[in-house]
Amino acid sequence: MNYEIAYKLIIDQTISSEENPDALLMRLRQGKPPVPGQITSILLALKVLFASHQDATAIDRQLANALYQLTIKSQQLFTAGLRAGVDWPPLLKEDLQRIAIASEGIFSGHWQNIH
Repeated sequence: MNYEIAYKLIIDQTISSEENPDALLMRLRQGKPPVPGQITSILLALKVLFASHQDATAIDRQLANALYQLTIKSQQLFTAGLRAGVDWPPLLKEDLQRIAIASEGIFSGHWQNIH
């Protein structure tokens, strides 16, 4: 996966539209689990973005917003789903925490083992 594909994948996971019904945030908002392989693809994209931004002093606003949403909004939607009685997959909470750790790594410039 190259930078452009990773960037687009991360941005697309936060956009809710008819063209992108399988965006992670859209699925969580609807009380649906991620599609198979979706979390793995997101984590791979985050690692590619980390490698590209490791020595950067700034990242663009659109990427920062997407990282924020994937970190904060996904966990909020997960919690709201729990309260509403959604039966989430057993490892989804941990997967969302891995996304948060990877996003933090992009901001801090220090990658942590997320597995």
